[in-house]
Amino acid sequence: MRTEQPVTIVTVARHAGVSKTTASDALRGSGRVSEQTRRRIEDAARKLGYAPNNSARHLRQARTGTIGLHLPEVLPRSDYYMSFVFGVVQAATGHDYDVTLMTSRHGRGSTLASKVDGLIIGDPLAGDPTVETLMTSNVPVVTCERYPGDKTPDGVVRSEHRGAVRELLDHLRTAGARQPGLIVAGDESDWAGSVHSAYREWCAEHGLEAASSTVPFDSTTDVIRTAATNLLRGEPAIDALVCAPAGAAAELGPVLRGAASTLRPGFLVASCVDTPATKYADPPITALDLAPQTAGASCADLLFDLLTGAAEPGTERLHPVRLTIRASTQP
Repeated sequence: MRTEQPVTIVTVARHAGVSKTTASDALRGSGRVSEQTRRRIEDAARKLGYAPNNSARHLRQARTGTIGLHLPEVLPRSDYYMSFVFGVVQAATGHDYDVTLMTSRHGRGSTLASKVDGLIIGDPLAGDPTVETLMTSNVPVVTCERYPGDKTPDGVVRSEHRGAVRELLDHLRTAGARQPGLIVAGDESDWAGSVHSAYREWCAEHGLEAASSTVPFDSTTDVIRTAATNLLRGEPAIDALVCAPAGAAAELGPVLRGAASTLRPGFLVASCVDTPATKYADPPITALDLAPQTAGASCADLLFDLLTGAAEPGTERLHPVRLTIRASTQP
């Protein structure tokens, strides 16, 4: 029964006539699987020459019942990351797992990795020493967005941010904007780099000079307001402003009111991340909905699939982004 194609848990399940989850539970010795079904699955695995991947071996060796979650330092003041955490925890609970949360400030990368069965890293930043340590740990690692450094995670959940940003910019142009400006975090993360690249490419295609201001990934409200003020003063042709950092667009009210006499008529505002603040701003702000809770759950599901052998190392899964148009960009 051996095949030339790689034999996965899905192959075993198909030959045994059971679901992927049942096959995984049987080979792990867990779950509610009858002895007859377990023997049938084990026989299929043996005949096919199925060899569990390294990630599944990690689970059998450790079984700590805990996964680790690392997020950037902005977590405490970010609605996006709080929703992401909830999604991870919700999915982990469904697998009877706990979640240990850490940020780079604690600098406990190697210590954490030795106490968990797998790791999720949200928006891994290039140059972050804790992320570097976690990426080389001896447990499976899943990242939300690709890692800009030279290490490769076992799994990735990512979004097509370039296409989403271009859709947003096209909407602004349809609404009357001819020179959109951008406030974006530095290119240390795959997300910020994608947003910035998409904006520059879009401007070039429309014969425009890019008018952007780069701020640190963990910028405070004051830093972003200062960047917006300087950008509007230095680029008087700007007639729309796109804010990439989560929630930042909703904090620009004082800046826009202060510059009202110099702003172009019909000035538009949009955000690259939707949050409660953008939804309930006055006026409500057009934004890209990144669905962080679903993204967190997707990362956890991929990690558990790697741990059980239901997914192969190197798996990437696409997480959708949706443009939500609101009053802030109505002509």
